[in-house]
This record gives sequence, C-alpha cells and structure tokens, in this order.
Amino acid sequence: MNTQVATAKHAPPVGRPESFPRLWDWFEGILPVETTWRDMTTRSIKVEEFVRDGRYVVRAELPGVDPDKDVEVTVNDGLLTIRGERREEVKEDQRSEFYYGSFVRTLSLPSGADPEAVDAVYRDGILEVSVLMPEPVMEPTRVVVKRPE
Repeated sequence: MNTQVATAKHAPPVGRPESFPRLWDWFEGILPVETTWRDMTTRSIKVEEFVRDGRYVVRAELPGVDPDKDVEVTVNDGLLTIRGERREEVKEDQRSEFYYGSFVRTLSLPSGADPEAVDAVYRDGILEVSVLMPEPVMEPTRVVVKRPE
C-alpha cells in the first residue's frame, strides 16, 4: 500500500486593515474554499462566533484532525488564529471528496478581550475557543463640563 502525507507550508498571518477588522473576517469567510489571502495552498475554515457567560466564543468546524498534533491556536496583537492540517492517507483506486492540507483562520478579538484567559476544547469535530471578556460598565460615568475662566 502506497501511503503519502499531504503537507503544506504555514504562511504567517497577514495583517489586516485596522479600520475594517470585522469586514475582513466576513470577507475571509465567503472566499472560495480553494484560496485565502495567505497563499493558494491554504484554505479558510468555517466558524461561528458569539458571546456566552462573559466569554467571546469561536467554534470552528475541524472534522478528522488530531488536535494534539494537527491544530495550533494562537493569540497575538488582538488576533485569534486557528491553523492546522488535515492529513490524507492515499490508497489506489480511491475516491475522496474531502479536503486535505493546511487550513487557517484569523479573527479579530473584541476590544478588551483578555489574551491571557483563553481556553480551547476539541469535541466531535468542533474546536471551541473562548476568551474572557471584561465586565461591562453598568453605570454611566458623568463628565463635568468646565467653563474657561
């Protein structure tokens, strides 16, 4: 049996325009699955994001990976990056419509998210990453208006 492992280089995350981080996230999510801005061999992954119990939560579809060997989650400069690789065992006379190779997705963290309080759990093909959010200020702060003398 001839076995090959699909490999692809990991490109560094690309900076995004600071004035449009959410627009960038949306655009990256709708690009054709064959490409992203990073390089032509890396694919984007589908995610959902929401806030639950004071935490910003990102869930990513990652079926068929070993989270110990194939997935890396990093937080840097206000960005959450999920990258990894799904490996393929190639057999003769095989049909496969699955995607194998590298994947990456970078999302902007909400303002105030704590990069030191990040948890990641992989269960049933879904990676869930959560980041602690600051408590919202409930009372408005009154600002005294001064008159020049």
